[in-house]
Amino acid sequence: MTTIVVTAAVIEDDGRVLVTRRLAGTHLEGYWEFPGGKCEPGETHAACLARELHEELGVAARIGDEILAVTHTYPDRVVELHFIRCRLTGTPIPQLGQQMQWVPVESLATLRLPPADTELVELLTRQESP
Repeated sequence: MTTIVVTAAVIEDDGRVLVTRRLAGTHLEGYWEFPGGKCEPGETHAACLARELHEELGVAARIGDEILAVTHTYPDRVVELHFIRCRLTGTPIPQLGQQMQWVPVESLATLRLPPADTELVELLTRQESP
């Protein structure tokens, strides 16, 4: 099975994080996710994430540090996922017709997120706890 390298933006604002909903006809359609996407051959993680945020949300971003990297095996693919902290320089507007919402960090576990995101949700939730 091929491994797909993916970057995902962790965009926080006042105790909330930005998530978008996967479109119909895509892998894991209907799941909520952290915005991002597949890296092109030879593309750095930062360049990939900047490109994806521009394509998906029409916004530029300051790409920060990687928070977590996980590899998850789905029945049909292996995903190497890099979660990277970002700050947007503008207002995100969905460009592909996808739903978008700001979710309180403590509510992330109530969303239907891809299994590969579980470890990140646990990490973010622990950081928010007193």
